[in-house]
Amino acid sequence: MAIKKFRPITPSLRHMTVLKSDEITKQEPEKSLLATLKKNAGRNSRGSITVRHRGGGNKRKYRIIDFKRDKDQIPAKVAGIEYDPNRSANIALLNYADGEKRYILAPNGLKVGDVIFSGEGSDIKVGNCLKLKNMPVGTVIHNIELKEGKGGQMVRSAGVSAQLMAKEGKNALVRLPSGETRYVNINCKATIGQVGNLEHENVTIGKAGRKRHMGIRPTVRGSVMNPNDHPHGGGEGRSPIGRPSPVTPWGKPALGYKTRKKNKASNKMIVSKRKK
Repeated sequence: MAIKKFRPITPSLRHMTVLKSDEITKQEPEKSLLATLKKNAGRNSRGSITVRHRGGGNKRKYRIIDFKRDKDQIPAKVAGIEYDPNRSANIALLNYADGEKRYILAPNGLKVGDVIFSGEGSDIKVGNCLKLKNMPVGTVIHNIELKEGKGGQMVRSAGVSAQLMAKEGKNALVRLPSGETRYVNINCKATIGQVGNLEHENVTIGKAGRKRHMGIRPTVRGSVMNPNDHPHGGGEGRSPIGRPSPVTPWGKPALGYKTRKKNKASNKMIVSKRKK
């Protein structure tokens, strides 16, 4: 996809960019694969705000995505590439030979009319889904399972990809987009190729209203609040933080504070951590 710029006839259009819909071939979603998406504005089941700066935004439906790819040995023809408001990647509508329709994440290079497979014996071709043990070392992959049969959980954003580095006994060594290298069970599935919509990271929002359409509300700096609202607040004029390092509204370190649990079960599968 290419980036579209605008003539600067207003201040907001001066820097705003959007993606051209060259890859999108289908405008209306498949009704049988839609689900209602309830808004909760960052609140939990008790109504308390657990994620700040959420609310409003355009109404949208959820597209049911097939992350498991469990229809093995049944050919599926790509009927169209669609926009999905719930994720950065585009999605592809598949028509299976038995009449069923499913959505998958659209990998880079997948086109309308392509026929793809999943399961053992599938070719090493973009869009096909196999177990890691059936892939050659060096294959570029995405939508990787962490637990066998649970469905893809890693490497699903627009433009990202992982690489199969080695196979060692029951595990496969995978290098993730973050730079982390970790072991994954060799029986877990992954889809071949890189996730499409590569230019997504280069889009400039350009104006506040566009952020509000996404359901994201304004963020207020702690330094302009009162002392009872934020640890950075108070003082005459622009005051320093008054402590060694910045903190969150609840007093926890805001920069470089590790929140990952030390005894997390999957920690032992990490070979090398993310790049600093």
